[in-house]
Amino acid sequence: MIDVRPAVPGDGDVLGEIHAAAWEAAYAPFFAPGFAAQAVRDRRGRWHARITGQHGRETVLLAVRDGRPLALSFCGPSESRPGLAEVYSCYSHPDGWGSGAAAVLMTETLRHLRAAGFTRVHLWTLRDTPRSRRFYTKAGFFESGGERTFDFGDGNPLVQIEYERSCRSVSTTGADTSGDGTTGPG
Repeated sequence: MIDVRPAVPGDGDVLGEIHAAAWEAAYAPFFAPGFAAQAVRDRRGRWHARITGQHGRETVLLAVRDGRPLALSFCGPSESRPGLAEVYSCYSHPDGWGSGAAAVLMTETLRHLRAAGFTRVHLWTLRDTPRSRRFYTKAGFFESGGERTFDFGDGNPLVQIEYERSCRSVSTTGADTSGDGTTGPG
């Protein structure tokens, strides 16, 4: 069984481990080994501040499968697209890849954003990470046409692609479960 709940201050280490393991598996190959190792260490320690720094505008959700935390999402209002929500981070521990935890988490993230009054959400992911891009497409996101470069701190900017969708609930098969029978970019 997969449960999704808001993260609490005591979850900082677990969130850091999920982020670090996912980042290492998906992103480390893009960087020099020393930079990647430091980036993984940094990700283990940053979540305590994020959880305690939430002021009602941002939310961190945690997916737990059979008692083991496996995935996290961090979302709130978009700073670059007024009126839209943004998924700032969505990471699944590699041990949870294929378990369904990330899909359930995304469904709950969208439900949370919709309850907060948002109708649309966007996110950014690296262009050259086919696993994440497949996941977002399967979750009902589409490429908006937005593209930007992002420098993780090593002076080597990487291309990110923007994805967008409505906050209506859409299953991981792409079927609309909101009851109005619509899907897609509208």
